[in-house]
This record gives sequence, C-alpha cells and structure tokens, in this order.
Amino acid sequence: MKEVILYTDGACQGNPGPGGWAAILQFGEHERVMSGGAVDTTNNRMEIMGLVQGLSALKEPCRVQFYSDSQYVVNSLEKQWLWAWKRNGWRKSDGSPVKNPDLWKRVDALCAIHNVKAHWVRGHANDPINIRCDDLAVQQRNKFAQLANTLP
Repeated sequence: MKEVILYTDGACQGNPGPGGWAAILQFGEHERVMSGGAVDTTNNRMEIMGLVQGLSALKEPCRVQFYSDSQYVVNSLEKQWLWAWKRNGWRKSDGSPVKNPDLWKRVDALCAIHNVKAHWVRGHANDPINIRCDDLAVQQRNKFAQLANTLP
C-alpha cells in the first residue's frame, strides 16, 4: 500500500461567509495541489472539505499521513469522535446533531478505503506546507468573497 502525505487547510471570512479550502498531496517526488471554496460557508466546512477533496483525489487505497491545523478535524479522527457520531446516528454525546453530517459521512466512507493517521500542526508556525495550504485557502476565500460582492 502506497503511503502519501496530505496537508489541508480551510479559511473563512466571517463564520458563515465566503470560504476556501486547500489540499496538498505528496507521494515521493510527486505533488498535487487542489483548492476551492464557497460563497456562503463556515470555517469548519472548509477544513473538512480539504480532507474530503484530498482523500477523494487518491486513485487507490493508501496509507495517508494527514496534517491539519484544525484540532476539530484531527480530533474527530484521532479521538474516534467520527465513529462515535456515526454510532449515535450523527449525534454528539450530548444528543445534539453533528454539524456538517454530509461531509462527515464522506470522510467516514473515505476512511473505509484509506488508512488515515491524523497529525495536528500549529497553524502559522514554521511548517512550510501548512503555510502554503493556508495561503491557497485564503486565496480561494478572497476569490469567493469577491464573487459574493457581485451577487444580487
């Protein structure tokens, strides 16, 4: 099974507001950079979307070393929150509904294909790939903010 490195990040102007996500996949000397966004979204949706898009881009089952500065996304995997939410009918331990269940269901399905190990990195520290991801997500956020300003 191939091992790949996946970095992701999300950005949002306002919460909700225009947002962007980015993912950088690395395998050996190969790299794939992806980004996108939405006019009306939340920061957490963009953080999760980076993971969804990065894992969706893989063409075969892989071991994935996943890096994010979102403790929420990392903890959902490493602390098994995702699978507890699934067992509880997409409800948290307090009985309230999980936000973004559409995206979490996609993450669950992708994690059934790939062996994902999540790692938290401090945002805006000295990790050059995390910084690149942040820059890409912010560029997308800004692009969608401009688009939002042109909508009636």
